[in-house]
Amino acid sequence: MKQIIFLNPVFKQMVWGGDRLGRDWPYEIPGSNTGECWAVSAHPNGDCRIREGQYAGETLSALWEKHPELFGKTGLDRFPLLVKIIDAKTDLSIQVHPDDAYAKVHENGSLGKTECWYVLDCEEDSSLVIGHNAKDKKELSDMIREGRWSELIREIPVHRGDFIQIDPGTVHAIKGGLMIMEMQQNSDITYRVYDYDRMVDGKPRTLHIEKSIDVITVPAKQVEDSIMEAADLPVNTMNLLCECAFYKVWKLEVKEAVTITQDHPFLIMSVIEGEGTVDGQAVRKGDHFILPYGYGEVMLQGNMKLIASTI
Repeated sequence: MKQIIFLNPVFKQMVWGGDRLGRDWPYEIPGSNTGECWAVSAHPNGDCRIREGQYAGETLSALWEKHPELFGKTGLDRFPLLVKIIDAKTDLSIQVHPDDAYAKVHENGSLGKTECWYVLDCEEDSSLVIGHNAKDKKELSDMIREGRWSELIREIPVHRGDFIQIDPGTVHAIKGGLMIMEMQQNSDITYRVYDYDRMVDGKPRTLHIEKSIDVITVPAKQVEDSIMEAADLPVNTMNLLCECAFYKVWKLEVKEAVTITQDHPFLIMSVIEGEGTVDGQAVRKGDHFILPYGYGEVMLQGNMKLIASTI
């Protein structure tokens, strides 16, 4: 019997969060500052539970431990990916992530954080922070310590359907007004470089200046090497957006019956627009599910867009 593993998201309230995950998505959110939906996660800070079927109520991390055969017996010590939807009502902090080697030493054995973004929605004049303008480490350090943010930060325009790869060491920030789907390594390590002097409970949020300077890549890679337009890709086919050492990501727009083959260790699928069926089972915007190892052919029908990912 083929099984589809549906997941219940975990929600995070953030100083920069909003309420669109409750207005524009079919979720019951905990408050009007809900910034993140951890849609597919086995991280200790947000472990999704299986929604239905024989594993209903189990956490994804428990399923990974008890039934490695569902995930291709990868031998990895934890479920490797984390999928989020981010609602940024206001700007997120300027931040950077470490790689695996740095995080292992400095963050108690955590994985580093390579991630990518698909822009679900934004205004016409929206932008993101990607990269910086420092020529070398000394200039980077001076600019950060002296608070010369307008000189340091590189802001670029973005549009709905853009796809951005964020390698470790990349200075980045999601700006207010954007909704982003994020696929990343299973890690919750973020170094804040600058947070606009925001106060939370009367105190500024913690910054990580020394670690940030340690890990920021200098010089930053070119913008055109980080971003691609993915709004209007061929329909009824799996369009590969990214393939790196940690994940592969596709976009699929279903307009008629489409059959794909799940021959990966597992395949995460998130419905980001519309509705339809997956092997006859109804799905709609906001559903997230995993097709397990050995699932084989799967038929998708309806009028919907999905983002798929695997290792």
